[in-house]
Amino acid sequence: MIGGFARRRLSRLLTGEAEIALVNRVPSVAELGEKLREVDELGIYLHIPFCDQMCSYCPYNRELYRAEVALEYATAVRREIDFYADAVGKRPITSLYIGGGTPTTMLHSGIENILDHLFATFDVQCDIHMESHPNDLCLANLRKIGSLGVRHLSIGVEALQDRHLEALGRPYTASEVRAAVDRAVSWGFECVNVDVMFALPHQTCQEIEETGHALMEMGVDQVAAYPLFSFPYTRMGGRQGGNGSRIPRVFRRRKMLRVLESIFYGAGFERTSVWAFTRKGNPKYCSVTVPLYLGLGASGGTYLKDIFYLNTFNVAEYIDALRKSEMAIALSLDLSERMQMAGWLYWRVYETRFSKADFEERFGTDFDSVYGRYMKPLASVGFLEDDGGEIVLSDNGTYWLHALEDLFSIEYVSRLWGTSRQTPWPEAVVL
Repeated sequence: MIGGFARRRLSRLLTGEAEIALVNRVPSVAELGEKLREVDELGIYLHIPFCDQMCSYCPYNRELYRAEVALEYATAVRREIDFYADAVGKRPITSLYIGGGTPTTMLHSGIENILDHLFATFDVQCDIHMESHPNDLCLANLRKIGSLGVRHLSIGVEALQDRHLEALGRPYTASEVRAAVDRAVSWGFECVNVDVMFALPHQTCQEIEETGHALMEMGVDQVAAYPLFSFPYTRMGGRQGGNGSRIPRVFRRRKMLRVLESIFYGAGFERTSVWAFTRKGNPKYCSVTVPLYLGLGASGGTYLKDIFYLNTFNVAEYIDALRKSEMAIALSLDLSERMQMAGWLYWRVYETRFSKADFEERFGTDFDSVYGRYMKPLASVGFLEDDGGEIVLSDNGTYWLHALEDLFSIEYVSRLWGTSRQTPWPEAVVL
């Protein structure tokens, strides 16, 4: 009850809205074209919704891989690209991220056709960042991944102890996943990122320390270390009542993260987001790196300054809509300027540092006039440093401010994604 009350008060304070509702309104191609005229550069997010198995903890939109459906899906995504061709024109694409699901399931069933069409249609001026599964990283597949233009690869390792891999239902052993990471690191990507979880049920700080040192020995360029979040609509979340009493709570998570921070900083890494640590001098692996982006595929989300919209999560419905030459948009949200500002601040906190001049360039007003009164008390308790032009979060500030953001994000994601997974075309979702 207290969490819900705090969430509503903070939401109204930051956004000026009593409630936020996404509705079943499909913006026209002409309307999107008008909005794109104000955009200098774009990112693209491509969602691949297929996996070889369903992990019980995963909140993302996915279904079991079938080759024939994957090929139909590739055709549908190419049709969606065509919808945007004229509106985007020659505007540069400066960020391209492929997520899932498991993108590497489609290495031999259509992903190359999607990317060929995307590069032929848009002015892509960037390398590709892509997620992968350890079991898909044989030498032949690594060769295929490199040929697609992927230069930044992420591997969903999750744990390096067999007992935790078994508890998570991961289909490999610790020795097998280490071999897969070794192959990827040796391949020559600009950045190899490894995702690992901490605060797993019954996990010890000693195991976390062993994991941190092992990752450094493997020579990875980046580590995304994040706690196990248990969403109520996942199988694991349903069994454990959302957060689960066996999962270490917020202070336990902070203690475990401190162990990893000490190891990564000692190895010459720097923090590049709330959960990511990157070797100094290396380009970081990340999702869409520009503020405005198009989302392609089932559950793809698009943000164009004053509108956010989301494609249907249902793969069959997505394919059918594009087959009928219809947009697959299920929900949209018009964003007031206050909401845009709140979203901008949310993601800058996630990145742990930001320039006030960027805020002024984006919104035409001084950052301190809008948020200065909130920054001063945070600086006084050591959560951030403000030199007048740039704000940099401390490690404690990064952790605790993101924990505060989780009051919004976990609840919002649970409502939005939970509803969208159950209903292909919801009438509305109130956050």
